[in-house]
Amino acid sequence: MQTMNISLPDPLKDFIDHQIAEGRYSSVSEYIRELIRGDEKRRAEQRLEALLLEGLESEESELTKQDFADIRKVALAQLKRRKKKV
Repeated sequence: MQTMNISLPDPLKDFIDHQIAEGRYSSVSEYIRELIRGDEKRRAEQRLEALLLEGLESEESELTKQDFADIRKVALAQLKRRKKKV
């Protein structure tokens, strides 16, 4: 695992220390990792929303067997990635 050093103003450091003291997180590293995971999730949701809107705005077309196979392949790959994270 890689390490990183960051500088924070005192109020932010105090806030993180308070979160840890309340038992919400066991360490600063855990808190930062959770923030990063949340950001990753938000970005993925934004990409999905953009794709869904693009699809809604596009012309209707027949769903072919190949379309279904492609969708299934992507969905299975996403499930596999999620299982590795757990």
